[in-house]
Amino acid sequence: MEQQQAPVQRDEPSSLLDDPAPPPPHLHLGSQRPLHLCGSDDGPALRGEGPGDLAEGLHQSRGGQTGDNQKVCCRTSEWADKLDLLSAAALQDPEGFLGHPVNAFKLIKRLNTEWAELESLVLTDMSDVFVSNLTIQRQNFPNDDDQSGAARALMRLQDTYRLDTETVSTGLLPGSSPLASMRSVLTVEDCFDLGKVAYSEVDYYHTELWMAQALKQLDRGETSGTVDAVSILDYLSYSVYQQGALQKALDFTRRLLELDPTHQRANGNLKYFEYQLSKQEKEEDHQEEEEEQRRRRRETHSRQDDYLPERNKYERLCRGEDIQMTPCRWSRLFCRYHDNGRHPRFVIGPVKQEDEWDRPHIVRYHDIVSEKEMEKVKELAKPRLRRATVHDPQTGRLTTAHYRVSKSAWLGAFEHPVVDQINQRIQDVTGLDVSTAEDLQVANYGVGGQYEPHYDFGRKDEPDAFEELGTGNRIATWLLYMSDVQAGGATVFTDIGAAVQPKKGSAVFWYNLHPSGEGDYRTRHAACPVLLGNKWVSNKWIHERGQEFRRRCGLRETD
Repeated sequence: MEQQQAPVQRDEPSSLLDDPAPPPPHLHLGSQRPLHLCGSDDGPALRGEGPGDLAEGLHQSRGGQTGDNQKVCCRTSEWADKLDLLSAAALQDPEGFLGHPVNAFKLIKRLNTEWAELESLVLTDMSDVFVSNLTIQRQNFPNDDDQSGAARALMRLQDTYRLDTETVSTGLLPGSSPLASMRSVLTVEDCFDLGKVAYSEVDYYHTELWMAQALKQLDRGETSGTVDAVSILDYLSYSVYQQGALQKALDFTRRLLELDPTHQRANGNLKYFEYQLSKQEKEEDHQEEEEEQRRRRRETHSRQDDYLPERNKYERLCRGEDIQMTPCRWSRLFCRYHDNGRHPRFVIGPVKQEDEWDRPHIVRYHDIVSEKEMEKVKELAKPRLRRATVHDPQTGRLTTAHYRVSKSAWLGAFEHPVVDQINQRIQDVTGLDVSTAEDLQVANYGVGGQYEPHYDFGRKDEPDAFEELGTGNRIATWLLYMSDVQAGGATVFTDIGAAVQPKKGSAVFWYNLHPSGEGDYRTRHAACPVLLGNKWVSNKWIHERGQEFRRRCGLRETD
């Protein structure tokens, strides 16, 4: 049989609005930089003009139009009607509505991809005051990176919480409201766009999942004006081929050709797949070797998790699985009233302390801050929220990282009496000196927001960690939860198999260092992705300097 060329695909379109066009197998696609969906609870609305106001303006701008302009007005009206549906539900409960990942994805997509199409229609007439202002408003809209980030957030949730595409598509996520007004469903176009985002990042695993879901919804009778089965099958055949499933690739290609017999690329791919399968049949002696090659290829093109060996354990803990607390150990955990050795502030009103874990000792303080204090901290932080950073051990500086998806701001004690009060309370409760601690860090984890397993302290291979502060290592962590989370968002400790659930107004405290000053590697922890809702926390990292007589050194390394 004549040697066949590998399947060739078209170049990927530069815009999400273009027709689907997978690239040839030899073309390397660099991964795009995703700006993950992790904003504040205000959501991705316009600055100064919300979606509802925008829809109203679009409706008003169509009046008095005739001729060719009437077509533009009809298209404008259709788009405004769609935006009306989203904004009506969003205005009832903005935080609750945008706390659902499907709602957030659809709103970002509508304000980015579909708006670009509408903009090209209406900007031909600059006479209307509202229309002439569109370009100014556009700069405050989400962009392609935001839309890709929202898509990646959905896939992250899908993986972590083992959600099938049907569950995500219908919006019926665990813990979500059964009210249809509070959730959206993913259309064929939405599923197709999710698959394209995965494809653009050479993630054939998720490409297959979402293209298959789009095809399933088409087969069920859902209509689409922009996506057809041929386009979906084109992506499907190539993505499964890249995962080593030749027979499935051949089946999808044959189905594509039944719909479009003249499809040039599919005809070429059909010959290639048939050739490869016949070659496999003739080389039965090498089946085991080829199966191993296919397995390696599937692993290569499935989820990229090599950089985090403990990912499976981390995700199981996020799902509430494999918690390592035994009944015997559980019986030794207590709740108590804590006055920190009859501290003057707590003699009459002690705080409620609960043991969360025994080794290492992790405690939770309930009702440690008031609602008014938490709202003030959020109010101070919101204008300053920026993409969260981590400490780079190589440079000693703070930098953004793909494994930390949130926004954060830093608040000094001098900025408001409430911040100073919280700092003083931390010192009174823990008995540690907070004058050498870092400023209060306020973090917001939106839909899909997470912080993968990490240590808070500087390790021996990071000799310059926190050197610029001159206050030593991080001896302890105070983690204050300033919101409840509908689903997801737990703090998990991967080394010991512990999971701590967010509870508004409570704070979790643990030591990162042994009394000897050596790091306690059992404190490796992570913030699980937020499945539903918004997660607000504030961190206080307390350093070694100033604790010499408050927490005395031990004689042994693990003391």
